[in-house]
This record gives sequence, C-alpha cells and structure tokens, in this order.
Amino acid sequence: MIRKIENKTDISKFDKNKLRLSMVVIKGLVLFLAINLLFSAFGSSGLGTLSLYNHVFPGRLRLPFGENPAKTYNFSLDNLDAMFASHVVSGNAKTMGEYRVFIIGDSSTWGVLLKPEETLSGLLNDDLLNCDGRFFNVYNLGYPTLSLTKDIMILDKAMQFKPDLIIWLVTLEAFPSDKQLTSPIVANNLVDLRQISERYDLQLGLVNRSVLPLNPYEKSILGQRRALADLLRLQLYGAMWSATLIDQIYPSEYEQAQIDLNNDLDFHNMAPPELKKEEIAINILAAGEKIAGEVPIILINEPILISNGKNSDIRYNFYYPRWAYDQYRNILSDYSKVHSWKYLDYWDIVPMDEFTNSAIHLTPNGENILAGYLIQEIHNEVCPQ
Repeated sequence: MIRKIENKTDISKFDKNKLRLSMVVIKGLVLFLAINLLFSAFGSSGLGTLSLYNHVFPGRLRLPFGENPAKTYNFSLDNLDAMFASHVVSGNAKTMGEYRVFIIGDSSTWGVLLKPEETLSGLLNDDLLNCDGRFFNVYNLGYPTLSLTKDIMILDKAMQFKPDLIIWLVTLEAFPSDKQLTSPIVANNLVDLRQISERYDLQLGLVNRSVLPLNPYEKSILGQRRALADLLRLQLYGAMWSATLIDQIYPSEYEQAQIDLNNDLDFHNMAPPELKKEEIAINILAAGEKIAGEVPIILINEPILISNGKNSDIRYNFYYPRWAYDQYRNILSDYSKVHSWKYLDYWDIVPMDEFTNSAIHLTPNGENILAGYLIQEIHNEVCPQ
C-alpha cells in the first residue's frame, strides 16, 4: 500500500516536470516568434547600419569586395547599408572647409591589383592642393562589376554623406541593357532599385511592379539569416583589416590582359554597322544626374587598352570591336553636349603596357597618368581662376 502511494507521488512529480518543460518550450517559442515579429517590423530595414567599423576598427578605404576572405579579410555581400557602414566615409562627419569628392565606377576605380594608396582616389588625396580655404577629401566608392545601374544605386546611398563633387568613370561594357541587372548589388536589391526609380521618377524600365516588397518572413531573423551571417563575418574580418590593412591579394604573377584578339565583330548581339541606342542604357546617366541633384558630376570615359596585336585592326581589345566603341564615344560626347555635362574622354591616354589583367585595369603608373590628367580638371572645376 505504501509502495503504491510512492509510485503515485513519482508519477505526479513526472507530470509536473513534463508540464514545466512544456511551458518553457511554449514560452521560448512565443518569445522567439515575438522577437522575429519585432525584427520584421523594425529591425530588418536598418540591417547593416550598426557596425564596428569607424568605432572599434578603422573604416575601409574601399567598399568590401572579395572572393577569398581567409587571405584578403574581405568578401562580397549584397547589403549596401553594411557596405557603407564599413567604409571610412561613414565615420567622417563633414567638417567646415572640407570639399568632398566621391569617385564611382567599376573594378578599375575600386582598384583591382592596386593598393588603396595606388588607386585614383588615393593618388588624388595625396596630390590635390587646397584652394579657396578648402581642403579636399577624395573617397573611393567604386565597385567591381560593370553596370551603370549598380553605379546609381551606390550613388543614391552615397548622397547622405554630402558630396561636393562626383567623378563618374564609365566604359562601354557598363552600358548594354543586358548588363544592367547582372551585378549582384542590383540583382539582390531589386526592391531598393524600384524605390529609387519611383523616388526620382526615373522610369528606368528595368524593374516592373511584379517585384514585391519583402514579406514578414523574409524580413524576420530566419528570413534574414544569410544577411545577418554576412554582417557578422564582415565585423569579424574588421580585426584583421585593422591589423594589416589588406583587402585583396597582390600576386607576383598574373595573366596579362589579352593582346592577340579574335576577329569577332559582334558586341552584345549587336553587329555592325550600327550601335543601337535602344540597346544602350544611356538614360541611366540622366538617372544619376537626378540623384546627384545640385552636386556637379564630371563624367569620364575611362582609359582602355588599345592593342597592337593580332586582329587589332578590327578590335581595340578583348571587350570592344572598333566600330562599336567608336560609335559609343560619339554617342557619349553628343549626350554630354546636349545635357551640358562636364565630360572628359580619357580613353587613349594610357599606353598598352600600363594595363594589368584586364583591358580596363591599370598599373600604378597607369593610375598616375590618369590622376595627372584629372587633377588640373578638378582644380579648374573647383578653384577660382
């Protein structure tokens, strides 16, 4: 009789423990759901704006990009807020007398195979003289991948940091309509692109209304787990960036840009004799002008490799048949005149042997040549005569 009572007592304790465990699990699930709902409602929109960079670690001198983070302490991500929060421009409040120059463009502007001080922005920061009581700060906001739409998305984010002058380096390969959505920055931020288009009435014709805002799950911690992981990784690599200032690999040997070329005359499925304007996203330039507002833009047709090898009589380089590039230069020149843009055609100022692994990537000496041409133009634009 006593044993039966003890068994009932044991069963009662077991039931109570089971009930407590169930309540803990239920409370945990409710709390997790509540946190997800709060994050979905308030947290995801600002994901990436909080950063250890410019606080614990120095800000990066160029936007994060890379494919080998174990060696470069850098990697590519799609969150523009996080990218800018890691950049030095986010940590430098604009001061009295500062004249801010933002440079946007592709991988040549970012500086593939170049150390930060060897890039165009680094050289301009060293060489620009102060004038009219103002001092220059030049920020590298270039980003690898060729797409004008990518450029205006970066420009839109950059405007909050109050530039005084924008230098926009472009090349023909960034203009074809089929290139506009290929950059991961664009492809993975189509909702943001649609909002930019609507905000400035750009009518880009690139994103239709079938691109819907994120749903509550997509905004939640679960839905944003990849973005959160990338954000955490970016902070962790900040320690190594701070210690080394390394953000890419600098190999002693690499494959040189192609000099002997094929005899293909096509350019993005366009054949001579005419470069079709409807296939060239020239309207993106107007979008950039609207985003910049009153801030002046210097548009630069960046230097390209001009080959003297096989088939160089029909192609300038790997990217461009001569017929297409020549027409592009005329189109860009005419557009700049009609829209009263400050336009610099620097396509042929750098010798062939001052390119590295691509027909648009310059050696340090090639960058010096480009900077030398540009310094005087900036002074003419900014400083009183």
